[in-house]
Amino acid sequence: MDVEAMRTFVAVAETGQFQAAADQLGISQQAVSKRIATLEKHLEVTLLVRTSRGSRMSLDGQVLLPHAKKVLATVEQAEQAVRPGSRPLRVDVLNRRIAPAQAVYRCYRSHPEMNLDAVTLSKENAAQATRAVLDGAVDASFRALPAGQVPAGISAERLLDAPLELLVGPGHPLADAPWVRPADLAGHRIWIPGIRPGTEWAAFYRALSEAFGLSIDALGPNFGDEALMDALADSASLATLVGSGDRYLWPQTHDLRRIPLHDPTPIYPHVLLSRAGDQHPVLTALRDHLRTSGPRTPDDVWAPGWVDR
Repeated sequence: MDVEAMRTFVAVAETGQFQAAADQLGISQQAVSKRIATLEKHLEVTLLVRTSRGSRMSLDGQVLLPHAKKVLATVEQAEQAVRPGSRPLRVDVLNRRIAPAQAVYRCYRSHPEMNLDAVTLSKENAAQATRAVLDGAVDASFRALPAGQVPAGISAERLLDAPLELLVGPGHPLADAPWVRPADLAGHRIWIPGIRPGTEWAAFYRALSEAFGLSIDALGPNFGDEALMDALADSASLATLVGSGDRYLWPQTHDLRRIPLHDPTPIYPHVLLSRAGDQHPVLTALRDHLRTSGPRTPDDVWAPGWVDR
């Protein structure tokens, strides 16, 4: 059934005039007559009877009118539900502790009226997350994705570079250093549980290892962040890498140390992926926030060769 014909029928029924309905709908009187005739033909009944004073509803028209109004109300609700800004912007931040989640949270704190929903597609790699954006499962995702792998229909903008820091316990040889060079980490065991083959973070840490001769591994079971913090506190040789904006909590007695990396500063490049042409106002606000309020990236940085600079 033609929704516009239904809308036209309701307009004529309420105004009592074909011309008045035409004026209300912004169409010609001829178009109104054509729509009503099409609807009557579809239903095989007469809905409106022309009179010298305009038109009146037939008995069938009187029966149809309340149902037609319900149909139009339902259509309006359906349109409103998917209209840009009417539903929450669904953003994949990968992990709630790392920089993208913190950046989205800061954006929300700056604009608490924002309607958004942060989710974590932590088991999906960059290609799978990109597919989720294309399919509409999420509106946007933060991923380290080479420019050559961005598919048609996806807008990609590198908006959040996360400088890496060394995290060690108080007994580690580098625990008291104000900062260290990546090359200084050669010979130290860097443990990052949770690195999975085929993911963009696996590719990132492989490139970092090769660039500076580091020993980075994910050996052993991953019991979560708390277990990792416990292991660092108890070890004089174990270290891990975290982003400068990542939020990790540990007991004060652990006395863990976050040590900046410089000369150069390795950065993890988070690219914001979204569907090309997406006009959701919260997505626009998030982009603007990241462009103007993001952390300053050091001048002397290192990133994998596959990163779009």
